[in-house]
Amino acid sequence: MTLRLNDRYLKAFITDADYAAMADKIAVAHQTFTEKNGEGSDFLGWTELPDHYDAEEIARVVKAAEKIKKSCDVFVAIGIGGSYLGARAALEFCTSPRYNNLKKDTPDIYFAGNDISASNLSELLEICEGRDVCINVISKSGTTTEPAIAFRVFRELLEAKYGKDGAAERIFVTTDKCRGKLKELSDLNGYETFVVPDDVGGRFSVLTPVGLLPIAVAGIDIYEMLEGAKAAKEAYTVCDLHANDCYRYAAIRNILLEKGKSVEILATYESALGMTAEWWKQLFGESEGKDNKGIYPSSVTFTTDLHSLGQFVQEGSRIMFETVLDLVNSSHTLKIPYDPANSDGLNFVADKDLHYVNRTAFIATAMAHVDGGVPNIVLELEKRGAYEFGYLVYFFELACAISSYTLGVNPFNQPGVEAYKKNMFALLGKPGEENEKLRVALTKKM
Repeated sequence: MTLRLNDRYLKAFITDADYAAMADKIAVAHQTFTEKNGEGSDFLGWTELPDHYDAEEIARVVKAAEKIKKSCDVFVAIGIGGSYLGARAALEFCTSPRYNNLKKDTPDIYFAGNDISASNLSELLEICEGRDVCINVISKSGTTTEPAIAFRVFRELLEAKYGKDGAAERIFVTTDKCRGKLKELSDLNGYETFVVPDDVGGRFSVLTPVGLLPIAVAGIDIYEMLEGAKAAKEAYTVCDLHANDCYRYAAIRNILLEKGKSVEILATYESALGMTAEWWKQLFGESEGKDNKGIYPSSVTFTTDLHSLGQFVQEGSRIMFETVLDLVNSSHTLKIPYDPANSDGLNFVADKDLHYVNRTAFIATAMAHVDGGVPNIVLELEKRGAYEFGYLVYFFELACAISSYTLGVNPFNQPGVEAYKKNMFALLGKPGEENEKLRVALTKKM
């Protein structure tokens, strides 16, 4: 078992008749997906990545990662959305949220260009002072505001420290194969470039050089990760809700939505899975949230958030369901000490393994939330590792595609994200008659 769907906490909410009624809709979505005749079908390249990746390109990624590991103390990955979430999720999933504080023979890794905070960027520059730095700027066009600003700042830093030629040896670019401002700049300055495939959208791109270069720099085996994704691809081919857990997950989500559950909470009990939840939120949020449809994706890290959001989940508005990523095996063993004085009254857990207590907390919480009217989907994940991460990525990507087609939306576009950009550019004074008209109109509303 790498990943298994446990539906024991759904029996009070979903009947066999519900599954039967949804099975026909899933079958239509499956046909649309496999025949590649649905909306957005020109962005299905991610389905081929696990077993038909560009071997030469991936070999260059590994070679570049080795060069980076030998030449810097700090590696900065510059990107936003799908250009950084997958890599950061993999880093924390396979190593630790405290990666930069661990003893290791790989560089510290930081992520920039995912906000416009002066404080965040200034503090990162301070961290880089007196240390050797390499950067990887990740952008299809090179004109996305947040990463473009961060790249300007770090390019200036590297050129001032190493000279223009020296900086070029420390700048790695992941962008379009042939066109775009970033590709032009890279060709002009001799930066090594990697390709963002034309047929893979950003939120589906973690298993391309977009995510694989930062992942490899952390010393994580990217071939093993691709093998995990390949295994998942092979596991989820049959359109049968009893045999295909991935399709069953997509079906359950849509059944619960039809029953009024419009919010999905991805619950984890390990902080190392927190960024995986952030990646998951973009995947499902951008894919399903359109045409006034979709399930709102949220996340919590229990038991921490039981002390802040637990009350609402237990007794608040009944619009939600939980999907629990249950880590079956921990990479660490820690026995709880015995206290002769029993000063905290917790000797009943003495000598128990902390991971066992954590999983007991999950079971207790699931039962309580189900009693409170919150359905729980449980995804049992065997362990943390590169193989398991690749498997989980493909599971969620496929489930997202099938679920979106079942919902009746294009899983692969995101037209709504442009609205705020138009307003921001106009207010910042971007040249152009239309921008000026918009700026005037917006100013009147302020």
